[in-house]
Order: sequence, then C-alpha cells, then structure tokens
Amino acid sequence: MFQKILIANRGEIAARIIRTCRRMGVKTVAVYSEADVRSRYVAEADESVFIGPAPAKQSFLNSGKIIDAAVRHGCQAVHPGYGFFAENAGFAEMVQRAGLVFIGPSPAAIAQLGDKLAAKALARRIGLPVVPGYEGSLEDLEAIRRVISGIGYPLLLKPAAGGGGRGMRIVRSEEELAPALKTCREETRKSFGDDRIFIERYIVKPRHIEFQVLADSFGHVVHLGERECSVQRRYQKVLEETPSPFIDDELRRTMGSLACVLAREAGYANAGTVEFIMDEQRNFYFLEMNARLQVEHPVTELVTSLDLVELQLRVAAGEPLPWKQPDAFHGWAIEARICAEDPHRNFMPTTGMVTHYAEPSGERVRIDSGIGTGSVVTVHYDSLLSKVSAWGETRKQAIAALINALNGYYIAGLATNIDFVNAVLNHPEFAAGNLSTDFISDHFVHGQSIVAPDPERLRHMVLVAALVYHNRQILAVESLKPMSPLTGGTHRDKGEYRYLVKAGADEFEVSWSTEPPPADQSVRVNGVQYHVVAPQYEYSRRQLDLTIDGTRQTFRFQYQQNHIKVHYCGLIRTCEIYNPREWALNRFMAREKKTVPEDALRCPMPSLIIQVCVQPGDKVFRGQTLFRLESMKMEIDVESPCDGYVDAVPAKAGQNAESNEVLLTFRKEESARVDWLWKNGT
Repeated sequence: MFQKILIANRGEIAARIIRTCRRMGVKTVAVYSEADVRSRYVAEADESVFIGPAPAKQSFLNSGKIIDAAVRHGCQAVHPGYGFFAENAGFAEMVQRAGLVFIGPSPAAIAQLGDKLAAKALARRIGLPVVPGYEGSLEDLEAIRRVISGIGYPLLLKPAAGGGGRGMRIVRSEEELAPALKTCREETRKSFGDDRIFIERYIVKPRHIEFQVLADSFGHVVHLGERECSVQRRYQKVLEETPSPFIDDELRRTMGSLACVLAREAGYANAGTVEFIMDEQRNFYFLEMNARLQVEHPVTELVTSLDLVELQLRVAAGEPLPWKQPDAFHGWAIEARICAEDPHRNFMPTTGMVTHYAEPSGERVRIDSGIGTGSVVTVHYDSLLSKVSAWGETRKQAIAALINALNGYYIAGLATNIDFVNAVLNHPEFAAGNLSTDFISDHFVHGQSIVAPDPERLRHMVLVAALVYHNRQILAVESLKPMSPLTGGTHRDKGEYRYLVKAGADEFEVSWSTEPPPADQSVRVNGVQYHVVAPQYEYSRRQLDLTIDGTRQTFRFQYQQNHIKVHYCGLIRTCEIYNPREWALNRFMAREKKTVPEDALRCPMPSLIIQVCVQPGDKVFRGQTLFRLESMKMEIDVESPCDGYVDAVPAKAGQNAESNEVLLTFRKEESARVDWLWKNGT
C-alpha cells in the first residue's frame, strides 16, 4: 500500500479522501490556491502545498505544479477526485511518466471512454442499446439539417469531449437549431478545448440510471447496483438514491451485467460509473461512462458497507478485488447535494463567507462537507459545498431521515439550496417515485413547489415561532437586558398566553396556559391542540428540536428584526408575532411603500463579464441578451427586463462584477439615443 499520496482536488472530495487515508494510515498532501487558504481540507491533510492564484487554470489545472508537488513531497500516487484532471488522459499519462501511480483507470481507458463518440461506438459493438442519433463530425449547418431530418425533433446537442451537462442544449424546433448549435460549440470549446458536437434523439421525460462498477488489474469486474439520479437542474444532479424505485431485480441483473461487459472491453481498472437513460416503458440506452469516482458514491457505500476510496487505493496498488459479484445490498440510501446557489433566482450561484455553520447529526445520517464557519465561497470553482446522505431499511425511512437532517442543517452567510432539496423530498410525486429529469421543471416554478403547503406543517411552524418568541422574551426579562430584536415582553390574556401570528397571507392564533413554559405542555394553533415536548432551545445554533404529538421534529429559525423566520420540510415562512393589543393596533400601522424600480440592470451574482452585447444608444427589447457572465464553471445570459434604450454601460468585458453592481442603465424614451449621439459628436 502507498505510504503517501497527493490529492489533486479540493473541497468536500479532498476532505473525503483524507478521511479514508487517515483510517488506512496513508499520509496525504493537499494542494490549495489563494482561494482555499482557509479551507477545511487544507487543515485536515498531513501536508499542504500552495499552487497558485484562484483561477483553476493557474492552480488546479496546472499539471506541472501538481506533479512537481507530488514528487517533491515524496508521494507514490496521485488521487484526482472528480472534476479538474479526474478524466484527463494526458494528466494520467504525465503522472505515470513522473514515476507515480494515477489512482484511476489507465490513460488509454480514459481517452476511449472520455470521448463520447468512441464510447458509444464501443457500446454498440458489445450490443448495448444507444440513443438514435448521428455521431459524425458535421460543420455545415445544411448538412446538419439533413441529418436531423432522419432523427426528428426534439433532439439533444452534446459535446463529444466532456460531461457534467456543460455545453448540452435541447433543440425542439428548426428555429432553435442555429443559435443552440453556436452556443453549444462556444461553451464546449471553453470547457473542454474541443468544439466537436454530436446529435442524438432527445428522450422525453427520461430517467437517469447509473451503475457503479469496480474493476481490478486482473480482469475481474463487478457492479455495486444502480443509482437513480433523475432529479436534476441544468443537467446537474440534485438528489441521488439507491436502489432505484423503477428497477426490478431482473432488469438490475441485465443492466449491471452489460455495464461490467463494457468496462471489461475498455480494459478498465478502478472505480467507474456506467450511465443510462431510460424511457417510460423501461427501455434503456447507454449514455456514457464516467472514468472516475462519482459525486454520489456515498449512497452506494451506505447500502454496501464498502469504502470505495479504499478500494480505489487498493486496486491502484495492484491488489485484486476481494470478492466476486455482490448480490445483496442492504436498505435504501438517498443523497442531497448542497450547493451555493439561489433556487428562487434560477439557481444562480452565490458567493460569500460562511458566517455560521452547524451540521445535522443522527445514526442514519452522513455528511460529506468541504466547508465550516469562516469558509469563503468564490466564483472560481464548482458550487458544491457538501452532501447529506441518509439510510433507512425502506425508501420511506430513508426519505424521512434525510428530511429531518436537512431541517437541522444551518449554513448562514450565503444562499444555498438546502430548503429547495428538502421541498423536493417532501413533494408527493417524489414520495411516490414518479421521477424524471423534468421533475423540477414539472413541479417547481422559480424554486417554489406548485403544490399547496400542508396546513399541518404551517401550524407546526407558527407554533415554533411563537415558542421561540415567548422564551426569548422570558430570557430578556430574567437577564434585565433588552435583547434585540425581540424586546416587547410577554403577554397573558384571560389566564393563557396568546399570540397572533401572521405568516405570509395566513393568520394564526397560538395559545397555552402555563408559565414559565415547562418541557411538557399543550399548545393550541387555530384551535388545534398539540402535545409538545421541548427538550432544549438551541439558540446558539438557531435550531429547535421538539416532539410534537410523539414525533421528533427539527426546525431552523432566524431573527429578522421583530420577526422570526422558520425553515421546516422545505417550507420557509417569516412570522410576524403580536400580542392581542398589538394585533388590534396593527391595522393602523403605516405600511411600507412600494418603490419604483430603477432604470438599471444589476449583476445577478459575483461573476466574470465575458461578453457585452450592446452599447450606449442601442434600442433593446425585453428578453434580449445584454451580457454573458461566467461564474462557478457556468455561463449565464443576462436579459433585458424591459423595452428601452441603453443610456450607459459601465461594465466591460473581462472585468469582475460583484452581485448587485450596475452593469447598464436604461432610458425608456428615444431621446437616450439622441443624447448619446450628441455627446459623442455624431
């Protein structure tokens, strides 16, 4: 076994690899950029090496610096994690030429499987079904149109040299083809240095099913069951689970066997994943093979009790797999990816410092995290912060465990998708297993479920808000100190404590009779009585654990001026809390006036401006692309919110822009162009 390895990656996967290496007695060397000076994995590694500025091309994609660090620090092997150089045949070959072991498949296998056209050709040779399409190189638009006439719409444009959803475009009509092809090629060239595009039929409402395979250097290949990864946004997975609720034992054996044959024919050794798409009739088609460890590998580990990173190291060190094909997997596991993004703003990436961090706990819960309090999230890398996985004997138990874990996961300082993924888990169609890659677009609008919230859960949330408010007031009175933001004191009316709570458009009355509130009490919400046991109020963690009618529940809350914001099961409600006298006076209170929107276009997120599409004096229309931005490996078009004329464009291509920074100002009348021409002497 290796004595020391270098981890050519960062964030949660670097921390994950370090954890296994520490258990195995293998020393680790971490590499970090300027952006990762305070990162968790840097502190956890045995040694760390600075490799340059934050941009990936100058640090994590600088092969010379990484290999030099491994050699200088006496490493025997390099683990690439996923992303960056994980599926780069040239890097794997450079590692080998330096006398080191690449912990992954051979450069030849990476090259063959990393080229999507070559991989599909291999799949076709061994009898694996592939999606109908055209895999040749087509440059002429008319030639592409002739090919498409034999495939039909809708179709999918895909990069030949990459994955992860980058560069992919759905084309539903002839009118969409030319602009989609241009954008696809541009993104592919920037992401992979190769603008080859291939075309395939777009399967409507497909499921995304993948099989985890392991292979050693002695020709032995096994699979560890399937993972269902159908819940996605922008072709990026959001939730993954194993097994799939859609796959039976016979289909599992068939697909798993074919996945093993493909890996064997490719001369594959190490961990990898064979991905399929499946239509509503359970017809499956080969999609691609990822020649690396997958982000979602924890769910497979939870149902197999195996450590895939340990097996990667052992295979790379020349050891054979210790068993034949496993047939029995125990229980069910589901994983949620926690990302720095705002689901209510089209999943735009967010950046900033993590000002408060508290992980959930539980016997059936696993956290793979790359952050902590004080971590800084920048625009330079992927938005993935951590992964929360839960196990259960059944799918229902696993879902319940993951929901409760997310209820107690607190990350402050930047927007995340914690509540969004929790809302997905709580959706009745997810519970029923009715999944497809269109799940989010079918059931959510602007990050919000189109299903009405459960009234019982809303009552639980306002119950929590009232209890937190009341107990916070008790603490304020006892300490004889004003405790902002809640300084109004408690109120007792006719032998009971009553509060009126306004949560959005809904109004509730909450009451109880005991003082001070014991750990065991009855609370009424709009006349519905609940037996509540409150073991502790964790104000420092902004978390509250209650047992309501015999069921343990976890809530997160925040103080927002005189209101309390409660997060629970994917729901978010800001609660205004009044005693009866305040409620009676509330209708006389002045309301905040609505502001007229300014004539300015502001940057939606911290990003690099890669293209400015207009100039002062131009007439623009609502929905027209004005800027193209890049953030966290993603390109986003910023569209005009109105019809009008461009007044000024302070933003320039090539510069960095902060969130809310003015990119452009408008003038609604044509005089904007006249003024601009006059100012410029035209």
